[in-house]
Amino acid sequence: MFKGLTLLLLLISSTVQAEPWPGEQWPTGAIITNTEALENYAFPPRDDTTRKGVRTDALLIIRDGQIIYERYAGPTNAQTPHLTWSISKTLMATVLGVAYGEGLFKLEDPAAKFYPPLAKHPDIKLADLLHWASGLDWQEDYEYAPLKSSVVAMLYTRGHRDMAAFTANHDSYAPPGQAFRYSSGDSNLLAAALKNIVGPQRYADYPWTALFEPLGIRHAVWETDATGTFVASSYAYLTARDLARVGLLMARDGRWNERQLLPKDWLAFNLKPFAGYKAHQDEAVPGGQWWLNRAADGAASPWPDAPADTFAALGHWGQAMYVIPSEKLLIVRYGDDRDGSYRHNELLKRVMQAVRP
Repeated sequence: MFKGLTLLLLLISSTVQAEPWPGEQWPTGAIITNTEALENYAFPPRDDTTRKGVRTDALLIIRDGQIIYERYAGPTNAQTPHLTWSISKTLMATVLGVAYGEGLFKLEDPAAKFYPPLAKHPDIKLADLLHWASGLDWQEDYEYAPLKSSVVAMLYTRGHRDMAAFTANHDSYAPPGQAFRYSSGDSNLLAAALKNIVGPQRYADYPWTALFEPLGIRHAVWETDATGTFVASSYAYLTARDLARVGLLMARDGRWNERQLLPKDWLAFNLKPFAGYKAHQDEAVPGGQWWLNRAADGAASPWPDAPADTFAALGHWGQAMYVIPSEKLLIVRYGDDRDGSYRHNELLKRVMQAVRP
């Protein structure tokens, strides 16, 4: 009996030890060589005078915890903390997941409990903000419509000093939790709520102590507004390799080595499609500040050439991190795409062709 138990424990131990994890550096696996079609799409000749077309700054592919492809372009290299734009939203959701695991809040808590300026909207729950479903009348327009854009005003003009207060001052257009409307303001309300969730003394260091340091991320930069609140909508900077650590955490069900950093029910919430979403062509389905390759509302899956379990963190100008658990793959792609020509499915299709025998 004891010999059998000892053998079982040795087998379990060897299995755990065989699972690759990055230390100071990522381990390297068998480098893929079937990359011509992938590189033709991701790295076409680059014209910095017009900034047109697909303009990849970084492409990193990791399989089962090991780097199998890595290339950089433009001014970016492996040591460059790259602006992630709206991947910052997903990073804030991941930081909140650690706080959730500490028992500091519940998804059904009123957001005003932790951010009192939302008292005029008492029915907004933290879960609603995570679903981009606050019901606030927000216009997420960018360069093509700056005069009516809520996000441009928040980041650059009348709202930039206190972005959460600017957002909270918006009127409602729908009851909270019923309709999806993508909103950088909702994400910045979460960043303001985190200040009271963890307490002002912990707040300034919390993304580092809660997430970055346990994952071995050493060079993250996260800007704040004038109130000291993290700009969760837009202004986190990480190297491609460091962002991939967050992807590996998610790919392995919130576990980092032997520590369960994110509760499994938090991941289940992140990766469950929001019920109030109405499908749009080629648009990924929102979860809890993540994007899902799921069929919804009668529409086909948005990335048909990628596995159905693919999920992603996405940002302006082509920033993307894709996690594909069924293939043990994660892909970080940084870009500088100004004309909207980049297509998620096209890159994913060519990655899958490159990594499959």
